[in-house]
Amino acid sequence: MHAALGDPARLRIVDLLMLGDLSPSELMTRLDMASNLLAHHLKVLETAGVVARRRSDADRRRTYLRLLPDRLDSLAPSGVRPVSRVVFVCTAASARSQLAAALWAQSSPVPAEAAGTHPAPQIAVGATAAARRHGLTLAPVTPRHLDQVVQVGDYVITVCDNAHEELGSTASPHAGTDAAPVASPALHWSVPDPIPDGTRAAFDAAYDALARRVIQLVPHLTAS
Repeated sequence: MHAALGDPARLRIVDLLMLGDLSPSELMTRLDMASNLLAHHLKVLETAGVVARRRSDADRRRTYLRLLPDRLDSLAPSGVRPVSRVVFVCTAASARSQLAAALWAQSSPVPAEAAGTHPAPQIAVGATAAARRHGLTLAPVTPRHLDQVVQVGDYVITVCDNAHEELGSTASPHAGTDAAPVASPALHWSVPDPIPDGTRAAFDAAYDALARRVIQLVPHLTAS
């Protein structure tokens, strides 16, 4: 693993993936790197067990790269960013974004909200049940559209491939400031949608993935 990280370009890739997921095309844009060179670096990181790929739920031709859990915990960024709120966005705002917002609320003093690009009429029963199994309470709210929720100063995190790709493939590190559109995501977490499967295992897997991401991000955001 240390040999794989012994290249400045691969270290930069790891930095970019430390708190969120990116597609190869997004990495190419961030790094201004040719596709064949990026492919080489990604192969080295994958072979070393540092990163893994997941196919997008939206565009099946697209993949997202993520750091494997616990592999690089000691290298996590130490900086803290002030934000007014964290807003988690998925398509229907009926499962993943609601679970993420509730997980965040019990772990951080920074306010959190859930929003959707195409809100469902209600929170999914499976999400409510999964939250209950893990001692988490989901408020019985009606999912809202992100245009009704997101404000300047918010830190937007997409937890759904469809929402991320709908909002724009190039995530902005300046989301919620005057330098970028309010709804531009600061981070993307490629979490599989549990609703099509509908099983207890699928909702628990989504909960676990979100809980791990929330715990990792909480130390790096503070209330502005």
